[in-house]
Amino acid sequence: MSLRKRKRVGSSGRLSSSDGTLTEESSPSQPSPPLHPASSLGGFNDPATADVLLLLQPDDPDSFQSLELHLHSAALRRSRYFSALLSDRWHHPDPGGDGIRQLFLKISPAGDLRCPPFDAYVAVLRLLHTLDFAGAIRSVADALEMLPVALELLFDDCVRACVRFLEAVPWTEEEEEGILSVIPFLREEESRDLLARVSPKAAAGDWNCTSEGMLCGLIHSAIHGHPNVATVKAFVAKLLRDYSSRDSVRRVLDQAFLLGLDTVKELLGKYARPDFRMAGDNDEREAIQRLNLHATMVNVKHLHWLVERMIELRVADTAVKEWSEQTALAADLQKTFRDDAWKNIAPGLPTLVARCTCRLANSVASGSTLAPGQVRMKFVKNWLPVLNVCRDVASPMPTGHKSVFQELEETFLRIISTLPMSYAQELLQQCLSFSTRNVDDCPHLTSAFQTWFRRANRPPHDRIAS
Repeated sequence: MSLRKRKRVGSSGRLSSSDGTLTEESSPSQPSPPLHPASSLGGFNDPATADVLLLLQPDDPDSFQSLELHLHSAALRRSRYFSALLSDRWHHPDPGGDGIRQLFLKISPAGDLRCPPFDAYVAVLRLLHTLDFAGAIRSVADALEMLPVALELLFDDCVRACVRFLEAVPWTEEEEEGILSVIPFLREEESRDLLARVSPKAAAGDWNCTSEGMLCGLIHSAIHGHPNVATVKAFVAKLLRDYSSRDSVRRVLDQAFLLGLDTVKELLGKYARPDFRMAGDNDEREAIQRLNLHATMVNVKHLHWLVERMIELRVADTAVKEWSEQTALAADLQKTFRDDAWKNIAPGLPTLVARCTCRLANSVASGSTLAPGQVRMKFVKNWLPVLNVCRDVASPMPTGHKSVFQELEETFLRIISTLPMSYAQELLQQCLSFSTRNVDDCPHLTSAFQTWFRRANRPPHDRIAS
């Protein structure tokens, strides 16, 4: 049977077959010559030994010419599709008497109508004869071109080879979309490894494989034990800023903060507990106490970094609420700072605690974190005594420099101004320690009392005229 040629609309082409791949060069003025994919002696497309003549026919015969291929039934039977066609059920006597079976295969056109849709079919039909999957599948593009054809022809070995290649190599974002589009046509066992790369549920099915699990792991690595702490923290902070779901970021930061807070409470509780502090000359117990206090300071540093991230991303609601309820932690800190032992073990601890408290308090006072009145009241009530102790034990700042303690004083006074007058009256009386030897050095305290007295002296139910 001779090769049938169809004139293509708007163009004709020359197709090279030196390596068996059909390529096209546009030449509108020349007729389209026959297609001749490279043949191998005694193998693919060898007319002398073939016992099957396959005609690849486009669905739209006016767009592309058909293509004849001389093939071998023994090779074609590796495809379940051709195996069925070549079975006795579909066998018809050859009218020519030359023993050549004639088969027809309809080909859907490719998306780009300038290119014939035969390349992938020719490649897969060649693989039926050679089984040289390693030589034919050398890129993701190769695998994605052949896989739909292999699925159509039920060529299971080729399907497995394409899937195995795709699973083992990196993908571009565009290639990944192509793989996702073909996955629904694969059997479950064939798609499992591909899905594991793009679907957390397919990989394990538990929360640790979700994006939030990854973020939690990154946060833990950033604040625990990575040698390049500063650069890793900066990188993780950027990931958190750029992450698309603010709710997910809130959840992972909340979880990390609560775990860190529990660790600080446990360590400081051990240090401040009376039975530990009555150690006498016991060197081992003293060493344990030093470790507990040093570990407390390390973990407060971690909390400070988490607080910075939460405030930056405006997800500090949980941190503010939890910090406001730390009556026991505040009491342990006061007990610790009234004993000079901490100065030789963790000299920067008061400042670090004040920084954490100040960052959270500032987010409340600025409106970045909208805390209910009860939370604001308990926040100041629990941490004001800690501030008063820290001010007494911390090293004085050089003249002209505002310490974190003074900043925290001002912030507490701003929060107090947002509370009902009865609460404000109680808390302002505890702020008298903010005054200094020179009254002019504490304008923040003066202003806070003036505000309270102005409000207290306003007649009851006084309203601003509309």
